[in-house]
Amino acid sequence: MAKKLFIAATGQNIGKTTVSLSLVHLAKKKYHRVGFIKPLGPKLVEYKGITVDTDAALICQIFAMGRDLPYMSPVIIHPDSTRKALNGELDLQDLEKKMLEACAVLEKRCDFLIIEGSGHPGVGSVVNLSNARIARLLEAKVLMITGGGVGSVIDNVYMNKALFEKEGVEVRAMMANKLLPEKRESTLNYLEKAFSGETFQVLGGFNYQPVLANPTLDRVAKILGLKINGNKRDTRRIIHHLQIGSPSTQRVTELLRDDTLLIVTSSRDELLVTLSNMYQIPAYRNKIVGMLIPGIHEVSDITQQIIDRSNIPYLRTSSHTTGKLYRTINEDVYKLQAEDKEKIDMIEKLAEARLDFDKLDELFSD
Repeated sequence: MAKKLFIAATGQNIGKTTVSLSLVHLAKKKYHRVGFIKPLGPKLVEYKGITVDTDAALICQIFAMGRDLPYMSPVIIHPDSTRKALNGELDLQDLEKKMLEACAVLEKRCDFLIIEGSGHPGVGSVVNLSNARIARLLEAKVLMITGGGVGSVIDNVYMNKALFEKEGVEVRAMMANKLLPEKRESTLNYLEKAFSGETFQVLGGFNYQPVLANPTLDRVAKILGLKINGNKRDTRRIIHHLQIGSPSTQRVTELLRDDTLLIVTSSRDELLVTLSNMYQIPAYRNKIVGMLIPGIHEVSDITQQIIDRSNIPYLRTSSHTTGKLYRTINEDVYKLQAEDKEKIDMIEKLAEARLDFDKLDELFSD
């Protein structure tokens, strides 16, 4: 039977999926057969002809787990599932049975099985499959992922731990994630003091890495519903900076930083031409990811020809204002994609340097 580790979280967007990916990567260095399951899937995608949770599809793609895919996301939650559950239109026992059967198959196939929860421990309660109850049904010990603060982390850990205790589930470790590098040691020291009377271990996760939250050009195109024109080889390039081209052309070029996406209105012919020409100069290629061109006015013919000839990547829209584009991109919560090879490679290297898998393995050994 497989050794099982249930990854829970105290809230959204604290890096649970990144930790799951990292632990699958590290486990595969030690165990021949490693599996993954997201028992309850609230965010759905169609993958290989099967509707599964997005995280299950992601892990399946990255680690070539196609054989296990039918069992990696046994219970999926549709937008109307809450209403159906409350109206008695869902067979809750059947959902539980599907989950248990899928996990049983993976346990037989694997030496190490990573179970990823959904959101905080209470998610799924409406179908009688809260994270805490799933952990109990699957007889799995818990690794709780938290944010990187002190006071809020302490509050959230105790609040979430209570639900696991109610279900009789043991939390073996909590991992503070997205730690500020300059405060990492002091934060972990304070958390160890706060939880000194607890049976679980306090572990340090990743330092906060802004690059992991930054979008790619392809991601920007998807959230805006726009087509990428020009060089399509670099659509997975990470955008580190977003700059509005409102100052003078000279000032915009002076402010350019590495990996910048520039928002330039369609009437700024001189700036559009300058950036297109700069894109063809090797010394500036690493500074310009591309251009986002809003505006109701058509780009002049000669300017459009220069843009097209330069092959600079650009997105064109006449229905979004500069301010709206800037807000939409900045407010987007980036979710890792299997095609983001640069980010995935970075995560795996950071995991090898930062996470002590042998310690985790020992903690969850019985």
